[in-house]
Amino acid sequence: MATDPKTVIAGLIFLGMLIGGIWFVAMRMQANRAAALEAAAPKVAGQDELEGKALNPEQFDEPDDDILDQLGEMLGENDED
Repeated sequence: MATDPKTVIAGLIFLGMLIGGIWFVAMRMQANRAAALEAAAPKVAGQDELEGKALNPEQFDEPDDDILDQLGEMLGENDED
């Protein structure tokens, strides 16, 4: 068995660093898990921010004639029976 003081001190330093590394990884895992659970939690209306927006939102205020014709065709208003 190694009884040299330098070897014992080096072993203790290595053991301390190993325990410190394990502790750091465990704390990091716990923090990452908590953040992931919070990010994946269901959102209540108004809590979530929707990304993106229309470049010209005014274009959706009034439908143009082509769209009205398409909607009329879909609803069958242009069919004459």
